[in-house]
Amino acid sequence: MPQGDKSAYTDKQKRQAEHIEEGYEKRGVSEEEAEKRAWATVNKQDGGGKKSGSGRKKSE
Repeated sequence: MPQGDKSAYTDKQKRQAEHIEEGYEKRGVSEEEAEKRAWATVNKQDGGGKKSGSGRKKSE
């Protein structure tokens, strides 16, 4: 997946990133930096991208 490609994210993750980005922009962060921070936050929360399949370890 090329850097910057958001196709592997769920709709919910995309909405979360958009909302987080808007919050940063309201605080005066540049649009580019706000987008970077928003996606970094989503990745930190969810581990990035869609997570599914038979090979996934179940949490205990």
